[in-house]
Amino acid sequence: MAANVYLAQAANSKDPQQRDTNLLQAAHAYINANDYAAAQKLLKSIQPSLTQSPTLLAEHKYLTARALEHTSTYSDALKMLNYPSNWSLPSWQMAAYHQFKAHLYQLNKQPIEQVRELSLLATYLPPAQANEVNNTIWQVLQPMHEQTLKAFTQDAKNPVFTGWLQLAYIAKHYAVDPSQLVRYLGEWQKQNPYHPAAAKLPADLDRALNAKPFTPKNIAVLLPLTGTRANAANAIRQGILASYMAKQNDHVAVNFFDTADDAAKAYQQAVAAGAEFIIGPLLPTEIEQLQVMNAANTATTNAAANTANATNPEKIANTVAVVQSVPQLFLNQVDKFTPDPNKFYFALSPAQEAADAAEHLYQDGVTMPLLLASNDALGKRMAESFIQAWKKKSDNAVEVYYYDGGDQMKTTVQDALGVRDSQARIARIKELVGNSVQADFRSRQDIDAIYMISTPQDLTLLKAFIDVNFSVFTQPVPLYTSSRSRVENESTQTAQDLNNLTLSDAPWLMQDGEENLMVKTLFPSWNNSQKRLFVMGYDAMDLIGRLAQMRSFTGYQYNGRSGALSVSSDGIVNRQLSWGRYQAGSFRQL
Repeated sequence: MAANVYLAQAANSKDPQQRDTNLLQAAHAYINANDYAAAQKLLKSIQPSLTQSPTLLAEHKYLTARALEHTSTYSDALKMLNYPSNWSLPSWQMAAYHQFKAHLYQLNKQPIEQVRELSLLATYLPPAQANEVNNTIWQVLQPMHEQTLKAFTQDAKNPVFTGWLQLAYIAKHYAVDPSQLVRYLGEWQKQNPYHPAAAKLPADLDRALNAKPFTPKNIAVLLPLTGTRANAANAIRQGILASYMAKQNDHVAVNFFDTADDAAKAYQQAVAAGAEFIIGPLLPTEIEQLQVMNAANTATTNAAANTANATNPEKIANTVAVVQSVPQLFLNQVDKFTPDPNKFYFALSPAQEAADAAEHLYQDGVTMPLLLASNDALGKRMAESFIQAWKKKSDNAVEVYYYDGGDQMKTTVQDALGVRDSQARIARIKELVGNSVQADFRSRQDIDAIYMISTPQDLTLLKAFIDVNFSVFTQPVPLYTSSRSRVENESTQTAQDLNNLTLSDAPWLMQDGEENLMVKTLFPSWNNSQKRLFVMGYDAMDLIGRLAQMRSFTGYQYNGRSGALSVSSDGIVNRQLSWGRYQAGSFRQL
């Protein structure tokens, strides 16, 4: 009912407990009507005289937290929502308590605490609703790193909560080795016989257990080994060979086929040579060429099967087997493809990197990002990818400004930061009052981060323009950029110029280990792009035995040299990059 109805009932109540119940219901009605100020005022007024019943005291805390969610911070709401352990409350009230706390922890970006509350919530719900909560728990756990999960697996106070974290850790850590996974899952089930997941494992984990890994003895690699793309292909080839040599597996053969003239011909040569798994090709046009070829083969197969003698099933089976596709990891992505359980797409995609950046900025607490992007096809594609990823996280719109080179860059930065508007206002005032007016420009204060999409050549100048166009009245916001902007052979002066800039890149390129030194010694002329292709080739080889399980269990991440890798249900290999920051004249991984 409306709040005024409950207020009228409270005014006519002679019993203090009934009066307070009606007043709390009135506050709840205000909250339902989004009138949080009225709810807060009423809750504050009744607090001194509130009946000291645990049920009423708990409801008062709960409703106050509900109002604080919208009028203060999520942390303030969480501080309020804290029931003493000695209160005896009905199940409906405890369910609402844990459900709302989980909601607040989600908003406050504390997934571990969210899972803790959800695991407690499930104990107060009927089986069907509890199963829905359990599915949510598993979804929340999927993006977490296995070391984070491991750190919280010893909480003896809440065995259901720790059981979920232990299960998620086992699933991630042993997903690539089915025999080990089965063994540790069996041990977990014995130790947690009454856990909700003991009787019925999460569906994706069950699929991973039954997924058959690729174990090829003959691997073919399709690359443009000659022609204009040979330098890029050679970097990938060296990465594949480095991974192959590190494994020292004499029972596996790796053969390279040149796609420079004809990718379809190279593919057919690889199949004729007995390839059991194919890496490549590299170029989108080559992938599309193979798609056309495979579509034609499928059409031919279907026609042959339809015309075959229906009483001769062996003849039909043989016909289909002739063109059965070999499992394949393409080294790029295309816009249009039909998902196939044996086809995977692994790319160093700038658009994918921009989407990953949107996720990272959101996790950093950014709420109003501004994009400054180069006015070209790649800049626009990366900006659009960032925007689409941000929409999945926040209702706040992303503002984008595209800049051109030269003097236009400075003008665009000033427009983006609101400086030109401020300067125009100052000019108008001087016209009215006189040039004796002393004034300094102001920059906008409604953004809390800037993501720059630029070339290395533009980056230093773009950042300098941003730095000088933050007014003295405004605190500069954090600056982010992508690996596309990373400057080659950074000097101390360049690092100083880029001070406090945060940048994403492959984790291998943020390290300085023996392998990095070896590559630098063997290939001194390689730029950062070629080094990224090297680690891509290395990871491509390492992924082969993991792809089937990773696709079945999308929460599994493999920490490769090119990033934290996972596989979506359509076969796309997703990369989560590492982040580093320029500080005090050097670049350091975060």
